[in-house]
Amino acid sequence: MTAQLDPKLIPRTVEFQTVAVKVPREVNITLISSITIITLIAIWWLVTTLGWIDALFLPSPTAVLQRFNDLFSNGYMSISLWNHIGASLGRIGTALIAAVITAIPVGIAIGRNKIVRGILDPIIEFYRPIPPLAYLPLIVIWCGIGELSKMLLIYLAIFAPIVIATATGVRSVDQAKIRAAQSLGASPMQIIKHVVLPSSLPSILTGIRIGLGVGWSTLVAAELVGASEGLGFMVQSSSQLLATDVVIVGILIIAVIAFILEIGLRRLQRKLVPWDKQSQ
Repeated sequence: MTAQLDPKLIPRTVEFQTVAVKVPREVNITLISSITIITLIAIWWLVTTLGWIDALFLPSPTAVLQRFNDLFSNGYMSISLWNHIGASLGRIGTALIAAVITAIPVGIAIGRNKIVRGILDPIIEFYRPIPPLAYLPLIVIWCGIGELSKMLLIYLAIFAPIVIATATGVRSVDQAKIRAAQSLGASPMQIIKHVVLPSSLPSILTGIRIGLGVGWSTLVAAELVGASEGLGFMVQSSSQLLATDVVIVGILIIAVIAFILEIGLRRLQRKLVPWDKQSQ
């Protein structure tokens, strides 16, 4: 007798149909940012044109632009706008250079040595959350009202983020790389130079970017005392005179300069650490 197979047990050929999947286009962040800025300016113009907000509290974009042209031509308090910008950039630049030179070695020491970490880490973590305005009077008592007190205040604001970022980067270095360098006879300084620094460079650059942002926010507080020029001085003195348009011009100039510096640091980070995905 011939055995009959159950048709359900006979394998059938399965036909696969190719389905076209649409890959979404890459989002243009620059375009989105431009649209956002234009929208905010349009809302600003609308609420001031319709009189929803008094000009004393928020001048129109046209009034701010006119004030900028006036400051560019005549300056502020008999001092040119370029001198105000140069004074602020000089204070920020000096404090940033001093912070980078001192904070990176301190961060490496904290990350590599537990004794140094136990000594310095509590001090840095103690003063880091304190607003600069809180210890500004103490710095004035110690250093007077000259340029030293202003740059010291900005320096302290920039110093802590760079130290913390550097120490974090050093502690996250792959220990296998360090042991490999030690097995090849590398000295401690060679290990720091050729292994620790390159591996922690992304964190260091991120700390510098954060520190620079904190430094700009501290600039206004630093120029509160004994300053006769600078963007922070211009913002503070004009606010006391209720010159809101000058205040907005000063804020916009600070924002533009900080943005340009941030873009420059991002490009430098992409160039120095192209392997770091977070810097892309």
